[in-house]
Amino acid sequence: MSQDRLVKLRSTKSDHVYFSRKNKKKVERKLEFLKFDPTLRERVIYKEAKK
Repeated sequence: MSQDRLVKLRSTKSDHVYFSRKNKKKVERKLEFLKFDPTLRERVIYKEAKK
């Protein structure tokens, strides 16, 4: 499986990280999601970071 579509999503409030896949043909901006952070036990904004 190709790893070039893999992106790292880092929490804005802690060091927790999610990995996700991105459609590089359609999406040109950086991803931003509201996801659950298990270290803080609340929902936090996750932004795309360097691998």
